[in-house]
Amino acid sequence: MFREEETLLAGAKNGNAPTIVSNGSNGEVEKAPFIAKPVRLTPAWEANNLPNDELNFRGMTMERATLEINPPRDKLNIIFFILVLHGIGTLMPWNMFINANDYFVKYKLNANYTHIEADYDKDFQSYMPLAAQIPNVILNWLNIFFNLGGNLTPRIVWSIIIEVIVFIVTVGLAMVDSQEWPGIFFWVTMTSVVILNIAGGIYQNSVYGMASKLPAKYVGAVVLGSNISGAFTSVINILSTYFTSSVRTAAIYYFIGAMFALLACFDTYFALPLNRFYRYHELMNEKEVEKARKLGGQTGRPPYWTIFKQAFPQLFNVFFIFFITLSLFPNVQLAIEKSDPNFWVPDNIYMSVLCFLTFNISAMLGSLTTSWVQWPKKEHLIWPVLLRVAFIPLFLFANYKPYKINRVLPIYIKNDWAYWGIGFSMAYTSGYLSALGMMYAPQTVPQQHAQTAGMFAAAMLITGIFAGISSSTVFPFIVSNVSW
Repeated sequence: MFREEETLLAGAKNGNAPTIVSNGSNGEVEKAPFIAKPVRLTPAWEANNLPNDELNFRGMTMERATLEINPPRDKLNIIFFILVLHGIGTLMPWNMFINANDYFVKYKLNANYTHIEADYDKDFQSYMPLAAQIPNVILNWLNIFFNLGGNLTPRIVWSIIIEVIVFIVTVGLAMVDSQEWPGIFFWVTMTSVVILNIAGGIYQNSVYGMASKLPAKYVGAVVLGSNISGAFTSVINILSTYFTSSVRTAAIYYFIGAMFALLACFDTYFALPLNRFYRYHELMNEKEVEKARKLGGQTGRPPYWTIFKQAFPQLFNVFFIFFITLSLFPNVQLAIEKSDPNFWVPDNIYMSVLCFLTFNISAMLGSLTTSWVQWPKKEHLIWPVLLRVAFIPLFLFANYKPYKINRVLPIYIKNDWAYWGIGFSMAYTSGYLSALGMMYAPQTVPQQHAQTAGMFAAAMLITGIFAGISSSTVFPFIVSNVSW
C-alpha cells in the first residue's frame, strides 16, 4: 500500500499519474490515466474576461448588488416631478424679468416716477435681453468643457443659492424709493440680471446633464418644467397684480414667489440621492463610464468633438426650434395689437393673454404630449423643425406695429381669433418638438457620453434663444421698408 501511494504521488508530479476508479460490478479498483487540470468554477468567471476588480468583487456592496439584481422603478413618478420642478427653476430668472417688463419700464424707470428725462426705460428693453442671454450662452458652453464649480452637486447648489440672493436684492430694490437715483437702480438691475444668468447658465446646463443619465422621458421632464416656468411666472404676475393695490407691492410678491420656487428646487435636489431609482441609474452610468475607460484606455475627459458630431442632427434641431420661437416671442408678439375692438379679451390684458399666457400654456401642453406620443422619430424630426420657419411671415402679416415704427408692409391677418390660433400653434410645436429634440440628443451617443450630449443640447438651446432674440431686431426694419 505504501509503495502504491508513492507511485501515485510521483505520477501527480509528472502530470500523468493514474487515478483510482471503480469498475462498477465487483467493487474492485483499477487504475486509470490521470491528467492534471486546473480547478474551474461553473460558470467560469475568468472565461468572460472580466476586470480583476469585478472578479474579486472589489467595490461591490450589498446595496449595489441588490440594485443590479432588482432594478427599481420610479414610484409615484417622484424623480420625474422633481426634474419638472428643476426645469421650472432653470428658466425662472429669464421669465421673471421679461414678465415684469411693466414694473421696470412703466414704473421704476419711467419719467413719471423718476421726474428725470432719461432713456432708462427704453434702454431697459434693449439691454436686458443682452445682459441675460450673453452670459447664459457663454457659461453654458464653458460648463461643458471645464466643469465650473466641480461636479454636479456644487454647481447646482451654488447656482441656486446665488440666484436666491440676487432675488433678495431685487425685492429690496422694489421696497426702497429709487426715484432720485434711477441710473444706479438701472445699472444695479442690469448687474443682477448678468449674475442671475451666469448662475442660471451653469444651473440649466448641469440639470440637463443630470437628467441625461436617466431614461429619455426625464430629459423631457426638464423641458416640460422649463415651459411650465413661463406659465407659472405669468400666473404669479397676474395674481400679484390683481390682488395688490400698487405696482411696487405686486413686484415684491412676484419676486418673493420666485425665491420660494428656487428654494423648493434647492431642497428637492438633496432628495435625489436618497431615491433608489436615481441611485440605480447613477450606478449604471458610472459603470458604463468605467467600462469604456478600461476598454478604450480613455482619460477622464470625454471625446467632445466625436460626441458633438454624433449628436449634431438633434443639436441642430434644438437650436433651430428655439431660434424660430425666440425670434417671434416675446419681441414680435408684444408689438401685435388688437384688430377687433369687440374681441372678448380686454385691451389692458390683451398682450398678457395672447402673448405670455397663450405661449406658456401652449408650450407646456406641447412638452406634456411627448409623455404619450413621440413622433416623428429622431431621423425625421428635421422636417417639422424646418417647416416652422413659416411662422415668421405669418406673424409679420398680423397686426404687428413696432414701437415708434411707421409700418408699410400690408396687414393680411386682421382676425384676432386667427392670430390667436397661429400663436397657439407656434407655441405648441415649440414645446413638443423641443422636448423631442432634447430627449433624442442623449440617445444618439453611447450611454457613457449621454451626460455630455445632454449638456451640448442645453447649450444649443440657449444659443438658439440668443440667436432668435438677436434676429428679432430686424423685423421692425422689414415691416417699415418692405411694401410688398
